[in-house]
Amino acid sequence: MNRRMDKTRLNIGTYYLRAYARTEQHVRDLRDCGIDFVVSMDSADRATLDLFEKYGVGCVVNDVLPGWWGGNGEKSGSLDKVNTMDKYEAGAASFKDHPAIWGVDIGDEPSALDFPYYGRVYSKVNAMFPNQFVYLNLYPNYASVSQNDADETICQLGTKTYEEHIERYCREVPSDYISYDFYVYQCNLPKMYDNFRIVADACRKTGRAFWYIPQVNSYNPAVWVSENELRFQAYTAMAFGAEVITWACYTAGWWNNQVLDDKGEKTEQYEKLKAVNAELHTLSESYMKYRSTATHLVGFGGTGWLNGVGQASEDEVNTGVFRGVKAVDGQALAVGEMTGRADPSAKALFLAAADDPYDQHPAERAVTFTVDPDVTVEAFGGKGRVPVDRGADGVCTVMLPPSGGVLVTAV
Repeated sequence: MNRRMDKTRLNIGTYYLRAYARTEQHVRDLRDCGIDFVVSMDSADRATLDLFEKYGVGCVVNDVLPGWWGGNGEKSGSLDKVNTMDKYEAGAASFKDHPAIWGVDIGDEPSALDFPYYGRVYSKVNAMFPNQFVYLNLYPNYASVSQNDADETICQLGTKTYEEHIERYCREVPSDYISYDFYVYQCNLPKMYDNFRIVADACRKTGRAFWYIPQVNSYNPAVWVSENELRFQAYTAMAFGAEVITWACYTAGWWNNQVLDDKGEKTEQYEKLKAVNAELHTLSESYMKYRSTATHLVGFGGTGWLNGVGQASEDEVNTGVFRGVKAVDGQALAVGEMTGRADPSAKALFLAAADDPYDQHPAERAVTFTVDPDVTVEAFGGKGRVPVDRGADGVCTVMLPPSGGVLVTAV
């Protein structure tokens, strides 16, 4: 089948391009901001789709098939009664394709009680739309869980734990990815790390890609997410193996301080997001040659950032190829262990600075590790190649920019 999203690259998406921001200049600015695709577009807006095609931007449309949002959980278990299969068939029959339409939306944040039916819907839609991927996004781990028994429906997840929610999704829905949203600046770091752990592990176990939705906007209108806070979210996700990053929100969707204001004018978030997206695209080719196999959290002791997380802090990482991986000053570091996609003998690390999640004391961090003398080491960051200082004692040092990430490869 001819799926239009190039999944060999790191793709960057965003939520919403409202009608007040759909001139040609707006679409050009969207492309220049490093956005590859937009979620929640209208298939009937052919003029904007034509502009998307002209500038190489894709989209996910949400007006073709029946919509669904789990909300507070009151509708849990009723998807098959509300959105009967004939409605999906009718939507597909009336659909008019366009090269800019990369995906079709079938819902957001469903309960696990609806996963069996969503599995049937996913398979049906996947067959009816040979040019598009099927888009379905899941709750984060701060959604409510069942407090009573398995039959309780007035909860969001429909399961007693988030682990069970993700496990049931993987068992029931035959997607090739897991997508979820998590807004760390409205929640907390321990929840973020545990959500990363659960979803990344499920992706590795089932061979799925990891799609992540962070925030570029903010709930509090007086607080703007900083450029380094954008970096922290994106690079930490990549340390867990993220292959698609979809920012919320570019124009009005929810909350405040979007990338464009309600008149379609750029806010201060535009240049921040443009800078970070440019770095991610620079890293894309090197990063996507590898797949994630494990993530280590180093130097988190005493921070409280792993309280309640099902993963302990490590003093250093030893992967066999890379030994003694740690920040020189002992600060927090997320270390993604990776293996070559084409050549499994090729090994890499993705190093993400995790010591300054709230951008309060930005500083470069030196990371050291040791490899065998016959191993060639290269490093790549958001600006291109990163110098590797290799001492006579065999200890290698690379520098991480504030809240930044670096890919280190070993051949």
